[in-house]
Amino acid sequence: MYLLSTHPIITNDTVVFGLLALCLGFIFYTSSLKNGFWGKFYSVVPAVLMCYLLPAILTSTGIISDELSNLYFMASRYLLPAALVLMTLSIDLKAISNLGSKAIIMFLTGSVGIIIGGPLAILIVSVFSPETVGGNDFDAIWRGLSTIAGSWIGGGANQAAMLEIFQYNPEKYGGMVLIDIVVANVWMAIVLLGVGKTKQIDTWLKADTSAIETLKIKVSTFTEKITRVPTLQDYMILLSLAFAAVGAAHFFGDHISTFLNENVEAVKDQKGFLSFLGSSFFWMVVITTTIGIALSFTKAKNYEGAGASKIGGMFIYILVATIGMKMDLGKVLENPGLIAIGFIWITIHAGLMILMAKLIRAPYFFLAVGSQANVGGAASAPVVAAEFHPSLTSVGVLLAVLGYVAGTGGALLCAYLMEIASAL
Repeated sequence: MYLLSTHPIITNDTVVFGLLALCLGFIFYTSSLKNGFWGKFYSVVPAVLMCYLLPAILTSTGIISDELSNLYFMASRYLLPAALVLMTLSIDLKAISNLGSKAIIMFLTGSVGIIIGGPLAILIVSVFSPETVGGNDFDAIWRGLSTIAGSWIGGGANQAAMLEIFQYNPEKYGGMVLIDIVVANVWMAIVLLGVGKTKQIDTWLKADTSAIETLKIKVSTFTEKITRVPTLQDYMILLSLAFAAVGAAHFFGDHISTFLNENVEAVKDQKGFLSFLGSSFFWMVVITTTIGIALSFTKAKNYEGAGASKIGGMFIYILVATIGMKMDLGKVLENPGLIAIGFIWITIHAGLMILMAKLIRAPYFFLAVGSQANVGGAASAPVVAAEFHPSLTSVGVLLAVLGYVAGTGGALLCAYLMEIASAL
């Protein structure tokens, strides 16, 4: 239910896109003002958080509606893969490998936090609100929560797989999507608020950040060396590389997923750990990332000097705005019990991440990006990584791809544990 209207005022996607562009322009302009009110405002509220929030306000007040818009599909299928190519164009795999094992450990810790967090949240909420975690057959709450597990460990493809496997009541599925979006965005807001206090957090964690600083310096030095005034030719070649890769990713991704679904039993079985290989979206992300990495070994790498990653960043922020459209703030308190499960769940995930970071002295960067590679996937991990430093964006991209691989298997394990917890 919208706060002001049951039907959106604007349904034309061209106009909606214009509003989103206006929101992004307003945020980036005001965040550049370092003095006065806006300087103080953005010292507390991260600009990227506002890129989610303003579209959410437009949705919540009934001005626009995600349900009647195809902009998210456009951004996630066209702009996201193009951004992945442009952001990995100048990737330095050797320098990233020098970051060591802590990035992978923190990512896997995040996955474990989601897997055990779901059943623990059900057990905790069942103590004071057993009806919230109940339900029978296809209305069983654990079935719906399995879709959130798929989303938070992997992404949209894994979420869709969980819905297909456990056949949760479609009429109630919207409530699960709401929990997914609201809780994930609140957690992302907290993560982003921590970016401004990275030094203090790293000091508390007793983290060794030397490898990250070395990567920053190396990439920044390379970027400065090749930076030039971009020409129309540069932009056209960048667009050609990006969207040719997108076209190839869609073409081969569709064919690969269709072939595997039709010929490989392990993929065809929706309850199998390899079912994610049947998702064309998964292959789209993998292929575009692979193309970007392959280009980094050629002279195309020098197009970073013409602003390749900046154009990729622009595409990502458009995607961020379309994700913000999905969050209707007016629905947040419609089912407080389920929202409580979501927040307890993400708190367990966060607590485990903090504990592991403290134990292995991992930098806050690995905690933040490792978490978002799970919870937010390819749409959020690069954004959070870039908030630390633009040169770190590719780390978020690579960990997000790993999340898609782990998503279905991890979500299945979580779902079975939640089924057991619901029966206790």
